[in-house]
Amino acid sequence: MKIIKTILCVLFGLMFMNAGLDKFFHYMPVPPMEGEIAKVGEAMMQIKWLLPLVGAIEAVGGLLFILPKTRALGAIVILPVMVGIVLHNAIYMPSGLIIAGILFLINLLVIGDHWKKYQHLIS
Repeated sequence: MKIIKTILCVLFGLMFMNAGLDKFFHYMPVPPMEGEIAKVGEAMMQIKWLLPLVGAIEAVGGLLFILPKTRALGAIVILPVMVGIVLHNAIYMPSGLIIAGILFLINLLVIGDHWKKYQHLIS
């Protein structure tokens, strides 16, 4: 079970590092957007600092998530981005909701795994 958890965490972290780095270097193709989702994309592009901030959080959070020693911190750093991804998919792209939901569950499982490390923050 530990090996499966480690593999999931490494893949999760690599996916977020890739997504974060793409926001800086634009090496992945962007599918054509239309309608409401195009308006959302245009709005995000207008706020010049938003995508670099999200990209930095994704890249750093992904790296933290990969390393067992910093995984608890990485899970918390990635959580707000993950909530945004789930909401975005629920509202604009329901076809991606299954993948977003699985990633969200992995994030929540890691948070649950490290719950004792967070206890002093909320007590």
